[in-house]
Amino acid sequence: MGFDPFVQFVRGIQGKLHSNIFGGLNGQNAQHMAFIRQMQRELENADSMAIPIRKLNVVVFDIETTGFYPDKGDQIISIGAVKIIEGEICDEDCFYSLVQYDKPLPPEIKELTGLSEGQLVKAPTLADVIISFFEFVKDMPLVAHHANHEKSFMRHSCWKLFRTPFKHKILDTSFLYRVAEPDKDLFKLEELCEYNGIPVIGRHHALGDAKLTAQLWCILSEKAQNSGCTNLKDVYERLAKLS
Repeated sequence: MGFDPFVQFVRGIQGKLHSNIFGGLNGQNAQHMAFIRQMQRELENADSMAIPIRKLNVVVFDIETTGFYPDKGDQIISIGAVKIIEGEICDEDCFYSLVQYDKPLPPEIKELTGLSEGQLVKAPTLADVIISFFEFVKDMPLVAHHANHEKSFMRHSCWKLFRTPFKHKILDTSFLYRVAEPDKDLFKLEELCEYNGIPVIGRHHALGDAKLTAQLWCILSEKAQNSGCTNLKDVYERLAKLS
């Protein structure tokens, strides 16, 4: 699994910085360009398929949103992420940001996340948060729990803001638990955490959920490796047989 798509993403943004995509943000264009040039110097065409799964460096992330449908106007309101380096969660190497939102939050979202309009109205814009997030991620693979939610919002946001497809690959925890726990019918993050002895703390907070998912990824990757799947290639081949 190479990272050419991420290179294309970065180059795509570079091309748009000379247009009006960031209309009115001339003071920030230089910062964005500096980031992109640095990414081009640092990015490598790494292949993670053959790396032992317990040694795979990843960024585990989570988003909180106003709903489930970005194409109907729902938006990202926070992003949280934590790195796993060679199987160890780097609690000190985290990313978290609220995202600017100037409309009333749905009551159920306020109750679920604990966020309020007052916290979001002065937060950084989504464009700035996504740039900062990718600066944090660099060339590392992404991991999310049942990643379709994250994937759909990132795709929509990148296209809306930058007219650039989001092509960065996201590894899904479901890949691992279908291999590690093939006989268990578990779905929710808290269910899997409780089953695997992970205290459920900070649920429905983007960084809290990212940290829970990171702990789950470490446990499941060890179980997958013990079952004979030493790398992602083995995981995908096992999944093909289970399908």
